Amino acid sequence: MTTKTRMPRKTIEEKKAQAEALHASIAEQVDALRGTGQWQRFLNFAQSFHAYSLGNVLLILSQCPDATAVAGFRAWQAKGRQVRTGERGIRIFGYRQQKVTEEDDSGEEVEKSITRFPVLSVFDIGQTEPIDGVPDNSTLTRQLVGTDDLGIVDALSDHLNAQGWTITRQNLPGTKNGYTKPEQRLVVLEENLSPEHAAKTIIHETAHIELGHIEDMTEYLEHRGLSETEAESVAYVVAGMLGIDTAAYSIGYIAGWSEGNTDLIKSTATRVLRAAHTIAGILSPEEHAAGE
Repeated sequence: MTTKTRMPRKTIEEKKAQAEALHASIAEQVDALRGTGQWQRFLNFAQSFHAYSLGNVLLILSQCPDATAVAGFRAWQAKGRQVRTGERGIRIFGYRQQKVTEEDDSGEEVEKSITRFPVLSVFDIGQTEPIDGVPDNSTLTRQLVGTDDLGIVDALSDHLNAQGWTITRQNLPGTKNGYTKPEQRLVVLEENLSPEHAAKTIIHETAHIELGHIEDMTEYLEHRGLSETEAESVAYVVAGMLGIDTAAYSIGYIAGWSEGNTDLIKSTATRVLRAAHTIAGILSPEEHAAGE
Protein backbone atom coordinates (compact mmCIF):
# COMPACT_ATOMS: atom_id res chain seq x y z
CA MET A 1 0.00 0.00 0.00
CA THR A 2 1.38 3.41 -0.98
CA THR A 3 1.36 6.05 1.73
CA LYS A 4 0.01 9.36 0.46
CA THR A 5 1.13 12.84 1.42
CA ARG A 6 -0.97 15.96 1.58
CA MET A 7 0.72 17.62 -1.38
CA PRO A 8 -0.99 20.71 -2.85
CA ARG A 9 -2.48 19.92 -6.26
CA LYS A 10 -0.79 21.83 -9.07
CA THR A 11 -0.32 21.39 -12.79
CA ILE A 12 3.04 20.09 -13.95
CA GLU A 13 3.88 23.56 -15.28
CA GLU A 14 3.07 25.13 -11.92
CA LYS A 15 5.22 22.57 -10.09
CA LYS A 16 8.17 23.13 -12.44
CA ALA A 17 7.95 26.89 -12.01
CA GLN A 18 7.67 26.59 -8.24
CA ALA A 19 10.67 24.24 -8.03
CA GLU A 20 12.80 26.52 -10.20
CA ALA A 21 11.86 29.55 -8.10
CA LEU A 22 12.67 27.70 -4.87
CA HIS A 23 16.08 26.63 -6.16
CA ALA A 24 16.90 30.13 -7.41
CA SER A 25 16.01 31.54 -3.99
CA ILE A 26 18.69 29.39 -2.31
CA ALA A 27 21.54 31.31 -3.95
CA GLU A 28 19.82 34.61 -3.16
CA GLN A 29 19.47 33.74 0.53
CA VAL A 30 23.04 32.41 0.78
CA ASP A 31 24.29 35.61 -0.83
CA ALA A 32 22.39 37.64 1.76
CA LEU A 33 23.80 35.48 4.57
CA ARG A 34 27.36 36.12 3.37
CA GLY A 35 26.96 39.80 4.21
CA THR A 36 26.31 39.16 7.89
CA GLY A 37 28.60 39.03 10.91
CA GLN A 38 27.25 35.55 11.64
CA TRP A 39 28.74 34.30 8.35
CA GLN A 40 32.17 35.79 9.06
CA ARG A 41 32.26 34.27 12.53
CA PHE A 42 31.26 30.88 11.13
CA LEU A 43 33.85 31.18 8.36
CA ASN A 44 36.58 31.92 10.87
CA PHE A 45 35.50 28.87 12.86
CA ALA A 46 35.38 26.59 9.79
CA GLN A 47 38.78 27.74 8.51
CA SER A 48 40.44 26.93 11.82
CA PHE A 49 40.32 23.17 11.16
CA HIS A 50 43.29 21.11 10.01
CA ALA A 51 42.96 19.62 6.51
CA TYR A 52 43.29 15.84 6.90
CA SER A 53 44.63 13.50 4.23
CA LEU A 54 42.18 11.28 2.37
CA GLY A 55 43.56 8.28 4.26
CA ASN A 56 42.80 9.91 7.60
CA VAL A 57 39.36 11.03 6.37
CA LEU A 58 38.57 7.41 5.53
CA LEU A 59 39.82 6.34 8.97
CA ILE A 60 37.65 8.98 10.64
CA LEU A 61 34.50 7.97 8.77
CA SER A 62 35.13 4.25 9.30
CA GLN A 63 35.02 4.89 13.06
CA CYS A 64 32.46 7.71 13.07
CA PRO A 65 30.33 7.61 9.88
CA ASP A 66 28.47 10.80 10.80
CA ALA A 67 31.59 12.87 11.49
CA THR A 68 31.51 16.41 10.10
CA ALA A 69 34.33 18.34 11.83
CA VAL A 70 37.12 16.85 13.92
CA ALA A 71 39.91 18.22 16.08
CA GLY A 72 42.04 17.24 19.06
CA PHE A 73 40.97 17.67 22.70
CA ARG A 74 42.82 20.94 23.31
CA ALA A 75 42.04 22.24 19.83
CA TRP A 76 38.33 21.97 20.65
CA GLN A 77 38.87 23.93 23.85
CA ALA A 78 40.59 26.66 21.84
CA LYS A 79 37.51 26.76 19.57
CA GLY A 80 35.18 27.27 22.54
CA ARG A 81 33.91 23.69 22.82
CA GLN A 82 34.59 20.93 25.33
CA VAL A 83 34.79 17.20 24.59
CA ARG A 84 32.16 15.49 26.74
CA THR A 85 33.36 13.21 29.54
CA GLY A 86 33.49 9.58 28.45
CA GLU A 87 33.69 10.25 24.71
CA ARG A 88 35.94 7.82 22.84
CA GLY A 89 38.60 9.31 20.57
CA ILE A 90 38.75 8.67 16.82
CA ARG A 91 42.17 7.21 16.02
CA ILE A 92 44.15 8.64 13.11
CA PHE A 93 47.78 8.87 12.04
CA GLY A 94 49.75 12.02 12.77
CA TYR A 95 52.91 13.20 11.05
CA ARG A 96 56.09 14.29 12.74
CA GLN A 97 59.68 14.72 11.63
CA GLN A 98 62.25 14.13 14.34
CA LYS A 99 65.95 14.99 14.16
CA VAL A 100 68.32 12.38 15.59
CA THR A 101 72.07 12.14 15.79
CA GLU A 102 73.71 8.90 14.71
CA GLU A 103 77.19 7.65 13.95
CA ASP A 104 77.96 6.89 10.33
CA ASP A 105 80.25 4.10 9.11
CA SER A 106 83.33 6.22 9.81
CA GLY A 107 82.30 6.95 13.37
CA GLU A 108 81.33 10.55 12.66
CA GLU A 109 78.16 11.90 14.20
CA VAL A 110 75.59 12.95 11.61
CA GLU A 111 72.16 14.46 12.00
CA LYS A 112 69.26 12.74 10.28
CA SER A 113 65.53 13.44 9.98
CA ILE A 114 63.22 10.54 10.73
CA THR A 115 59.56 10.66 9.75
CA ARG A 116 57.14 9.18 12.26
CA PHE A 117 53.40 8.58 12.06
CA PRO A 118 52.14 8.52 15.66
CA VAL A 119 48.58 7.41 16.42
CA LEU A 120 46.51 10.39 17.58
CA SER A 121 43.02 10.83 19.00
CA VAL A 122 40.60 13.36 17.57
CA PHE A 123 36.95 14.02 18.32
CA ASP A 124 33.98 14.95 16.13
CA ILE A 125 31.99 18.09 16.88
CA GLY A 126 29.10 15.80 17.85
CA GLN A 127 31.22 14.64 20.79
CA THR A 128 31.58 18.19 22.09
CA GLU A 129 29.39 20.89 23.56
CA PRO A 130 29.77 24.67 23.82
CA ILE A 131 31.72 25.95 26.81
CA ASP A 132 29.45 28.07 29.02
CA GLY A 133 29.80 31.75 28.32
CA VAL A 134 31.60 31.28 24.98
CA PRO A 135 29.65 32.23 21.80
CA ASP A 136 28.89 29.19 19.61
CA ASN A 137 30.03 30.01 16.07
CA SER A 138 30.02 26.41 14.88
CA THR A 139 26.70 26.48 13.06
CA LEU A 140 24.54 28.61 10.79
CA THR A 141 21.48 26.40 11.23
CA ARG A 142 18.40 26.29 13.45
CA GLN A 143 16.37 23.12 13.98
CA LEU A 144 12.87 23.00 12.52
CA VAL A 145 10.14 22.68 15.13
CA GLY A 146 6.95 22.07 13.12
CA THR A 147 4.68 19.32 14.42
CA ASP A 148 3.33 18.04 11.07
CA ASP A 149 5.43 16.05 8.59
CA LEU A 150 2.57 15.95 6.03
CA GLY A 151 3.00 12.18 5.70
CA ILE A 152 6.45 12.56 4.15
CA VAL A 153 8.34 10.27 6.55
CA ASP A 154 5.95 7.34 6.06
CA ALA A 155 5.72 7.85 2.29
CA LEU A 156 9.47 7.93 1.70
CA SER A 157 10.05 5.13 4.22
CA ASP A 158 7.61 2.96 2.25
CA HIS A 159 9.37 3.83 -1.00
CA LEU A 160 12.84 3.09 0.35
CA ASN A 161 11.66 -0.13 2.03
CA ALA A 162 10.39 -1.29 -1.36
CA GLN A 163 13.86 -0.61 -2.78
CA GLY A 164 15.49 -2.81 -0.13
CA TRP A 165 16.45 -0.09 2.35
CA THR A 166 15.81 -0.20 6.09
CA ILE A 167 14.72 2.99 7.83
CA THR A 168 15.31 3.33 11.54
CA ARG A 169 15.13 5.99 14.25
CA GLN A 170 18.00 6.18 16.75
CA ASN A 171 19.34 8.52 19.38
CA LEU A 172 22.32 9.96 17.51
CA PRO A 173 25.23 11.69 19.24
CA GLY A 174 25.71 15.43 19.05
CA THR A 175 23.77 17.41 16.46
CA LYS A 176 23.57 14.76 13.74
CA ASN A 177 20.09 14.48 12.23
CA GLY A 178 20.54 11.42 10.04
CA TYR A 179 22.84 9.46 7.77
CA THR A 180 22.86 6.69 5.16
CA LYS A 181 24.98 3.53 5.18
CA PRO A 182 24.98 2.23 1.59
CA GLU A 183 26.81 -1.02 2.38
CA GLN A 184 24.01 -1.94 4.81
CA ARG A 185 21.25 -0.22 2.80
CA LEU A 186 20.35 1.59 6.00
CA VAL A 187 18.96 5.08 6.55
CA VAL A 188 19.09 6.37 10.13
CA LEU A 189 17.07 9.34 11.42
CA GLU A 190 17.56 10.97 14.81
CA GLU A 191 14.65 9.78 16.97
CA ASN A 192 14.08 13.12 18.71
CA LEU A 193 13.66 15.29 15.60
CA SER A 194 10.47 17.27 15.27
CA PRO A 195 8.10 15.81 12.64
CA GLU A 196 8.94 18.69 10.29
CA HIS A 197 12.69 18.23 10.65
CA ALA A 198 12.38 14.46 10.25
CA ALA A 199 10.55 15.06 6.96
CA LYS A 200 13.32 17.33 5.71
CA THR A 201 15.98 14.85 6.78
CA ILE A 202 14.48 11.84 5.05
CA ILE A 203 14.13 13.89 1.85
CA HIS A 204 17.83 14.80 2.19
CA GLU A 205 18.87 11.15 2.62
CA THR A 206 16.61 10.04 -0.24
CA ALA A 207 18.23 12.70 -2.40
CA HIS A 208 21.69 11.25 -1.68
CA ILE A 209 20.40 7.89 -2.92
CA GLU A 210 18.59 9.27 -5.99
CA LEU A 211 21.59 11.39 -7.00
CA GLY A 212 24.00 8.44 -6.72
CA HIS A 213 26.18 10.22 -4.17
CA ILE A 214 26.84 7.10 -2.11
CA GLU A 215 27.53 4.60 -4.88
CA ASP A 216 31.25 5.36 -4.53
CA MET A 217 32.10 6.60 -1.05
CA THR A 218 35.63 7.65 -2.04
CA GLU A 219 34.16 9.85 -4.75
CA TYR A 220 31.62 11.19 -2.25
CA LEU A 221 34.36 12.11 0.21
CA GLU A 222 36.36 13.92 -2.46
CA HIS A 223 33.30 16.00 -3.42
CA ARG A 224 31.43 16.02 -0.11
CA GLY A 225 30.68 19.74 -0.20
CA LEU A 226 28.98 19.46 -3.59
CA SER A 227 27.06 16.33 -2.59
CA GLU A 228 25.75 17.88 0.62
CA THR A 229 24.86 21.09 -1.21
CA GLU A 230 22.83 19.11 -3.75
CA ALA A 231 21.06 16.89 -1.22
CA GLU A 232 20.01 19.75 1.05
CA SER A 233 18.95 21.83 -1.96
CA VAL A 234 16.66 18.96 -2.99
CA ALA A 235 15.27 18.84 0.55
CA TYR A 236 14.60 22.58 0.52
CA VAL A 237 12.88 22.46 -2.88
CA VAL A 238 10.73 19.38 -2.22
CA ALA A 239 9.71 20.54 1.25
CA GLY A 240 8.88 23.96 -0.17
CA MET A 241 6.69 22.40 -2.85
CA LEU A 242 4.70 20.75 -0.06
CA GLY A 243 4.42 23.95 1.95
CA ILE A 244 7.22 23.40 4.52
CA ASP A 245 9.75 26.23 4.74
CA THR A 246 13.10 24.73 5.78
CA ALA A 247 15.15 27.91 5.26
CA ALA A 248 16.02 28.24 8.96
CA TYR A 249 18.08 25.06 8.62
CA SER A 250 18.69 24.50 4.91
CA ILE A 251 20.16 27.87 3.91
CA GLY A 252 22.86 27.83 6.59
CA TYR A 253 23.60 24.16 5.88
CA ILE A 254 23.99 24.80 2.15
CA ALA A 255 26.04 27.95 2.76
CA GLY A 256 28.43 26.00 4.98
CA TRP A 257 28.96 23.04 2.66
CA SER A 258 29.21 25.22 -0.48
CA GLU A 259 31.49 27.68 1.33
CA GLY A 260 29.07 30.40 0.27
CA ASN A 261 29.79 29.78 -3.42
CA THR A 262 26.58 30.86 -5.13
CA ASP A 263 27.95 29.94 -8.57
CA LEU A 264 28.33 26.36 -7.37
CA ILE A 265 24.79 26.40 -5.98
CA LYS A 266 23.41 27.66 -9.30
CA SER A 267 25.39 25.05 -11.23
CA THR A 268 23.51 22.25 -9.42
CA ALA A 269 20.12 23.32 -10.78
CA THR A 270 19.68 20.58 -13.39
CA ARG A 271 20.55 17.69 -11.07
CA VAL A 272 18.75 19.16 -8.06
CA LEU A 273 15.54 19.85 -9.94
CA ARG A 274 15.55 16.43 -11.61
CA ALA A 275 15.91 14.72 -8.22
CA ALA A 276 13.35 17.05 -6.64
CA HIS A 277 10.73 16.16 -9.24
CA THR A 278 11.51 12.45 -8.84
CA ILE A 279 10.98 12.62 -5.09
CA ALA A 280 7.89 14.83 -5.50
CA GLY A 281 6.54 12.12 -7.82
CA ILE A 282 7.11 9.51 -5.11
CA LEU A 283 5.22 11.68 -2.63
CA SER A 284 2.27 12.24 -4.99
CA PRO A 285 2.11 9.08 -7.16
CA GLU A 286 -1.41 9.71 -8.48
CA GLU A 287 -0.53 13.14 -9.87
CA HIS A 288 2.79 11.83 -11.19
CA ALA A 289 1.09 8.94 -12.99
CA ALA A 290 -1.56 11.25 -14.43
CA GLY A 291 1.10 13.65 -15.72
CA GLU A 292 -0.56 16.63 -14.09
